[in-house]
Amino acid sequence: MSENGLSRDCLEQLRRFDTCTISNAIERKRLRPRNEGFIIGAAPCRFPKMPPVVGYAVTALMRSSMPPISGRWYYERMDFWRYLASVPAPRILVVQDADPLPGVGALFGEMHARICRALDCVAYVSNGAVRDLPAIEALGFQLFAGSVAVSHAYAHVAEFGERIEIGGLRISSGDLLHADLHGVQAIPRQIAADLPAVAEQMLLQEQELFRLCSQKNFNVEMLAAELERGKIEK
Repeated sequence: MSENGLSRDCLEQLRRFDTCTISNAIERKRLRPRNEGFIIGAAPCRFPKMPPVVGYAVTALMRSSMPPISGRWYYERMDFWRYLASVPAPRILVVQDADPLPGVGALFGEMHARICRALDCVAYVSNGAVRDLPAIEALGFQLFAGSVAVSHAYAHVAEFGERIEIGGLRISSGDLLHADLHGVQAIPRQIAADLPAVAEQMLLQEQELFRLCSQKNFNVEMLAAELERGKIEK
């Protein structure tokens, strides 16, 4: 078991399912409103052909439009790297670009991707910019970012370990995240171990409906009967 009570096997089971299926499974548990728990628009997936990722958030806040007051640049924050390594693995680095106009410069490029991958990170999430996309894709490292930039500009980590917000989703370090080409969502820790079984059952139920729809004599009454039996979530 990991430090937070979830085994690697549980995390791998969650990774088998796409975000839409896991989202539906979370809705079945009725722990939160259906319009909460995911990033809206601010950090689209950059490599949609890659499989889902699951990991624990490592939060930070960055800026790139002005030089850092301390004079320490994006690659010099050893305190940040030590903090990242203290969060349970697998990790997802989540960085809020706090500039008035996010995306002036890219904090994250190939160098950060190689370091993060070596430190058991599986993805980077930001409302800001990224760069070096072909090299990062070749590493098999996933990116969710608001834009793409040419330069680092004055990119630097301003804060880390604090609660941040990206696309309406408030994220704290240690939050469990699940993401793929559809986007990024948070998984409530208390139901995480239950979700694979719920998701599997839902997929079986969907297949029953798909088979019904493929019948040549399919009609509305057959659909109504199937829904009435409670086999499909209404």
